[in-house]
Amino acid sequence: MPRILGSRSSSATTARKAGVPLDRALSKLGLASRTEARALIGAGRVRVNGIVTTNPARAVVPERVTIAIDGQRREGQDRVVVLLHKPRGVVTTRSDPQGRPTVYDALGNLDAHVVPVGRLDLATSGLLLLTNDTRLADWLTDPASGVARVYLATVRGRVDPDTARQLESGVVLGGEHLAAVSAIVRKASSRESHLVITLDEGKNREIRRLLAAVGHPVTRLRRAQYGGLTLGTLAPGKWRRVTAREIAIAFPGAPQPRKRDARPK
Repeated sequence: MPRILGSRSSSATTARKAGVPLDRALSKLGLASRTEARALIGAGRVRVNGIVTTNPARAVVPERVTIAIDGQRREGQDRVVVLLHKPRGVVTTRSDPQGRPTVYDALGNLDAHVVPVGRLDLATSGLLLLTNDTRLADWLTDPASGVARVYLATVRGRVDPDTARQLESGVVLGGEHLAAVSAIVRKASSRESHLVITLDEGKNREIRRLLAAVGHPVTRLRRAQYGGLTLGTLAPGKWRRVTAREIAIAFPGAPQPRKRDARPK
């Protein structure tokens, strides 16, 4: 049984990682897929700060090291941020062993190697960001950044004001605290209710788990907003590029794009 909490914890911040595995860094910089990166690293073709490394798990901070492949220093691509309206039934992964459509199928021939900023599960639709900027992705997904995610949820049964307050107070499932920043009931009937739910971090399937815990399973879920970005009129399956100015306005305090000429020689 979930344990109901009387108030939401204010200490949900975590330390940022000191670095990422080298193979992941190459992938996030748009230089190779993780599989390709492991092969390059294992073959001794990658140097970090001038030294050959054959360990793909070596932790690096991409912005603080010089990475060379076959002796050629690689700067990575200019920052690319994509906003995708992910449809239901599409998986947030590069390939799927079951042959289901992926978000990369929706992107088509995008000329950049981008990775998802967090995940939306198979049955959830809505706003998904993808980027090749490791600093931006890490900042957006760090709970300490407190970036708001707004979801529209349809659930079974009537959600009353007490239950909405319970969603904000939170529950503990398996030792994990789940809670909404806000839960607003837009419409309620004995058959189903429609809610606007805001989160400020991206725990796995948090809304579905939270609502099931209070007796109102989710039947439909869509992310409508991420920080200051919204879907607008973007149709399901469509995407657009997000400008640097939009990022600066939508996410105050987010890392700015790297200036290549400012990197150490």
